[in-house]
Amino acid sequence: MKGVFSAPGDYIHFKSQVPLHKISIGSKQWRYYDFGPKAVPPLICLPGMACTADVYYKQIMSLSMKGYRVISVDIPHVWNHQEWIQAFEKFLDAIDVHHVHLYGTAIGGFLAQLFAQYRPRRVRSLVLSNSFLETRSFASAMPWAPIVSWTPSFLLKRYVLIGIRDGPHEPFIADSVDFVVSQVETLSREDLASRLTLTVDAASVGPLLLSDSFITIMDTNDYCATPQQLKDQVGEKYPGARRAYLKTGGDFPFLSRPDEVNLHLQLHLRRVGVEARPDLVLGSLKDGNSGSSSERNDKREDADDPPKDEGGGSVSSPSEEHLMPASDDASSHTIDEPFRSNSKLLLVHPGPWTPLLVAPAAMIQQHVVAIKIIQLAQVSAFIHVLSFYVELLNHSQQHCWKFRQFV
Repeated sequence: MKGVFSAPGDYIHFKSQVPLHKISIGSKQWRYYDFGPKAVPPLICLPGMACTADVYYKQIMSLSMKGYRVISVDIPHVWNHQEWIQAFEKFLDAIDVHHVHLYGTAIGGFLAQLFAQYRPRRVRSLVLSNSFLETRSFASAMPWAPIVSWTPSFLLKRYVLIGIRDGPHEPFIADSVDFVVSQVETLSREDLASRLTLTVDAASVGPLLLSDSFITIMDTNDYCATPQQLKDQVGEKYPGARRAYLKTGGDFPFLSRPDEVNLHLQLHLRRVGVEARPDLVLGSLKDGNSGSSSERNDKREDADDPPKDEGGGSVSSPSEEHLMPASDDASSHTIDEPFRSNSKLLLVHPGPWTPLLVAPAAMIQQHVVAIKIIQLAQVSAFIHVLSFYVELLNHSQQHCWKFRQFV
């Protein structure tokens, strides 16, 4: 049934406007989107375990139209945290970016904190969403971690997907889950194994040189895969950080609540001194290569200059500075990689050793309709054959009667 479901209109528009970049740095393959004025220090988005670079497409389109540069990356195949730090630093060097603002969700937020700890001169600010400080609790919940690199792909996908809350969702959250499930299907066994390894590899975030006032904590208050205790530890570690509360949003608020998330990101970037360049947006769209790795950023900041501290605090509502959220445009274009979307998720657990069956409700409904059509066709064919047989039998009987009369 692959290719039956079409992508959301705003995602199709995004794919038609923003190119996907792929570069190899050593043995690491990086897949990323880079869009927005090159003169602006970038906001780099680091996804969670079940996500890809595509899940931040709403942030890329909205913030780039306002004059910000946004880079969304896939986590490459790295198997420990030191390897991640070195690989990410080489990636930044390859795309000619020195100072960055990091936005990470779940494991992406944890990796962002580690990079800020070991490469403090390169990180200007952090936005952490549903993140954590240490991996000990995840390692204790996964006793088969030593053999994760040998585990079959379907079991890895099952383990990742059962972490997503099953059950009835409101439409926007259901659509976000549907989108992420479709992205999980694109991940290879190595992608899943390396991300699970990073989640259970023993590590914890140490002291950061970054001031708390340059950190924003943006958590959802309804539910997510990260336990509430771990999210509370992040708030306790950074008492001076700004708080951006999202009443609802689930595991993927960047998809289910894009206007609120984009507004909080814009407030964060303004507060830490990132100046948007909306005057460069039109020229970037005309060129069609905004943010490509072949261009040079001539307006670098000095690596030794610390960011200006504007003080900490908390934000409970996105009404600060009276910013208006941007709406996402829909389009009717087509793309080469269609996937499941716009339907509720159904999680079926047939047994402890059978793969998790993940299918949108619309797919099951279409299967039922198809089965009914096939059954009707079979009944119609049977009736047709039966009538033909009765007619043939009657014709044969008449011939037999004439033959008997003749004899």
